[in-house]
Amino acid sequence: MRSLLLSFFVFLLSFAPFTASHAQNYPNRAIKLVVPFPPGGLIDNAARLIGPELSKELGQPVVIENKPGAGGNLGAAEVAKASPDGYTLLMASAPLSISPALYKTLPYNPANIEPIAVLGQLPNVLLVNPESGINTVADLVKRAKGNPGKLNYASNGNGTSLHLSAEMLKNQAGIYVVHIPYRGSALANVGLVSKEVDFMFDNLPPALGLINGGKLKPLAVTTATRNPALPNVPTMIEAGYPNFEVSAWFGIAAPKGIPDGASQRLQATLEKIVARKEMVEAISRLGATVTFMNAQRAAQFMKTDTDRWRKVIDYAKIQMD
Repeated sequence: MRSLLLSFFVFLLSFAPFTASHAQNYPNRAIKLVVPFPPGGLIDNAARLIGPELSKELGQPVVIENKPGAGGNLGAAEVAKASPDGYTLLMASAPLSISPALYKTLPYNPANIEPIAVLGQLPNVLLVNPESGINTVADLVKRAKGNPGKLNYASNGNGTSLHLSAEMLKNQAGIYVVHIPYRGSALANVGLVSKEVDFMFDNLPPALGLINGGKLKPLAVTTATRNPALPNVPTMIEAGYPNFEVSAWFGIAAPKGIPDGASQRLQATLEKIVARKEMVEAISRLGATVTFMNAQRAAQFMKTDTDRWRKVIDYAKIQMD
């Protein structure tokens, strides 16, 4: 019996060096970072900030691969189906938490992706034309209530966070306005500038130039606190909607089952990278703020985000195929 117990103890100990070795040896080859959107957008720009720094810290190439399509679902599917060895990562963002509530079917199982870290957040901003005579959220709601069904709003497409932000306003304010989807926020902005539509939500970065140029007027931001780029613009909470909190976000995720040693190394390295002053400033220039969350906090954040969007999606009766 003693001999049997000793053999079992030696067997268990044999796994400890393997785990430690994986942490010490990871990575020993190039890492692929999948960006599920086209080049040039916010998530791609964030990836091209983080990727080179991650490469320097880990001592291995980080190869960025754009795989756009289906609202970010094609890129997510590639990562969900990849080997969970730490060498295929996803540049994660809000669609990762919206899609499970929005789509009837997905090309991947959301349970097969796990977060490594959330790195940054940024608000959506509620916009009107400066010549509209609308100066506050209260003004907009008053006009909508006085003209039910006559006001319309733009978005960058069905099921996006911009579309759902407006649906959240409809729900919480009790207004009836009509959705006009455009092919991208740039065209939606043009529609608002030319007075084809009455208002819209947009991510802050693409709207900032038009705001600063006096082409669009911001009424509120959707994060819990004001954004440094628009310090005089209130939050939706300050505007009288205490349950209105929405943030676009970005981070890193991996196939479910990534070795703990690899996950821990990635988390520690990413936290170090985004704490640097130059990285904080670079992310700020994207219109975002650094908000580091480790894997555990990121998982809870994403669950809360999905639950929030599910309520809006159920209210608006939206479902994508």
